[in-house]
Amino acid sequence: MTRIAITLGALLVAFAASAVELSDAQRADIEERIKPVGEVCMQGDSSCGGAAAAAASGPRSGKDVFDSACMACHSTGAGGAPKMGDVAAWVDRIAKGMDTLHQHGLQGVPGTGMIAKGGCMSCSDEEVMAAVDYMVENSQ
Repeated sequence: MTRIAITLGALLVAFAASAVELSDAQRADIEERIKPVGEVCMQGDSSCGGAAAAAASGPRSGKDVFDSACMACHSTGAGGAPKMGDVAAWVDRIAKGMDTLHQHGLQGVPGTGMIAKGGCMSCSDEEVMAAVDYMVENSQ
């Protein structure tokens, strides 16, 4: 029994040693196959090695923000939103002034379906105001 255990132990050591003897290319292939799909980096953590995605070169246009964030409600009228281009729906709103419309775009309108920034939390204040301007320009 002891002889068998020693033989099996020797075989196990030999097998383990052969598994460790990988070429650099083999190691690289294995590392590539088992690497995580992505990583989480908290804002302010300098150990992450930089931004995960390239930032836009500048603020998005009003049209871009409208197309990505506002269109769902302001092109269909969902939740009572005034449709862009519907002059009658916008005339009283426009009469309140751009400051009020910008404030509504940024902070939402209590008691309606309009939430702060239209739900676009990645939009800057300037981008939201540009989207409001775009809708007003196309609704007069």
